Parts: sequence; C-alpha cells; structure tokens
Amino acid sequence: MKASDKFKTVIENYLNETAQSDIVFAQNLSKASKNLESCFNYIFWEVKKTGFCAFDNQEIFDMAVKYYADDSIDQPQPVQCRVVVNQPEKADLFSSASEVPQNSIVPKTEFPALKPASKTLTLFDL
Repeated sequence: MKASDKFKTVIENYLNETAQSDIVFAQNLSKASKNLESCFNYIFWEVKKTGFCAFDNQEIFDMAVKYYADDSIDQPQPVQCRVVVNQPEKADLFSSASEVPQNSIVPKTEFPALKPASKTLTLFDL
C-alpha cells in the first residue's frame, strides 16, 4: 500500500518538527535502518491490529515516533488499506457556522404528537 501524498506530508512534517525540538529523536530519525515508507507500513500494521478504523492524529504520530525510536521494530510488510486524512477547519470567534445548501438532502425528523398534560395544580388550587 502506498500512502497518499497528504498522509506522507502530514507525518513527515510532524517527524521533522519533532526532530528540530528533540535532539535524541533527531538521531533516531536519521538512522539508516529506518525509512519513511517502512514507518507507514508499521503504522498500518498497528492500526490493523487494533481493529479500529479511526484514530486521533496524536495516536498516529506516536506510532511514527515509536517506529523510529524502537530498534526492535523490523521492516514491516506492506498492508493493503486506504488512508484518509481529515483536517478540521480551525474555528474562530468571528466566523459563523456554515449554512446547509438549499439543494442538500437533510433527513426530516418527525416527533410524536404531544399528549395534553393532565391538570396541573397551581399555588391557588392548594
């Protein structure tokens, strides 16, 4: 499985930023026995082992760091899978929520009819 360009870029940027702030990790990142493609395969194998299909960014980043830091991890075999990277939009106080387009299909929610309430006592009825 080849990782998408977006996935590669996100992981590679994270690893490079981490290496800039952590000298020990920078040495791990430069190991000749480790490479980015094998790192992706390791991540895919770890994800496959869990059986889950969605992960937080930090969970994936931690797997990438572990691959480079742990010398006991060999070259993992490729995994057939599909990777989707979702980048949420950054919200700010001045932006409004996006409106639903007129042509979009929105499921209609129907609520059951309300039954008339039984007579409720008020302070004056006591």
